Amino acid sequence: MNAKVWLIGAGPGDPELLTLKAVRALGEAHVVLIDDLVNPAVLEHCPTAQIIKVGKRGGCRSTPQAFIHRLMLRYVRQGKVVARLKGGDPCIFGRGGEEAEWLAMHGVQAEIVNGITAGLAGATNCGISLTHRGIARGVTLVTAHTQDDSSLNWQALAQSGTTLVVYMGVSRINDVQQGLLAGQMNAATPVAMIENASLPEQREYRSTLGNMLADAALFQLKSPAILIIGEVAAAQALYIPLEHAQATLAG
Repeated sequence: MNAKVWLIGAGPGDPELLTLKAVRALGEAHVVLIDDLVNPAVLEHCPTAQIIKVGKRGGCRSTPQAFIHRLMLRYVRQGKVVARLKGGDPCIFGRGGEEAEWLAMHGVQAEIVNGITAGLAGATNCGISLTHRGIARGVTLVTAHTQDDSSLNWQALAQSGTTLVVYMGVSRINDVQQGLLAGQMNAATPVAMIENASLPEQREYRSTLGNMLADAALFQLKSPAILIIGEVAAAQALYIPLEHAQATLAG
């Protein structure tokens, strides 16, 4: 098997959300570079591979990106198949694009395997349809944590008319709230705060834009979490997730 790098999205946490292509790629890997937010259960698909933890978490000591680049290059040059395993999707706030670009500059073949992103899975598990017809005309995925620490164009986001899904927003929830309010978004706009999307320990809290800072403190919201902001976040009964339906029928 020719040496290459797979840039694989492991999904938001539930190992059953892994794609068939991701399973195949992991089965080919000799070395797996794994992020912190990847469920360890995913590693059952690569039982003989060498596992190297290269986690990157906000507010914690992280593996430098340049070091991860060098690791991938080192193992590929040794003739090995490398799997770079990331939470969610590699190209949605996962640095997959820049890693693929860096590898291409060094003559290394790389292939991206998409994964389900936390914003989608968390919404689904809470019965929220991000683009429900008649309620939302689109969805915008943003991160509250920018590389250069610059501020987002909150006014444009507030007036976009789309559902906002905010990643990495726990530590900057005050900036999110104040930016959208300053951008003239209605303080009564519904908000869903979802922690540990798709995992058994997933928690959610429904609030409004005006109250979300106080409610997040009351709820003790912790990372990893997403914020869903828009009218769809109030629609708690659009559909019933399977496990809730089974519990209802059993009752």
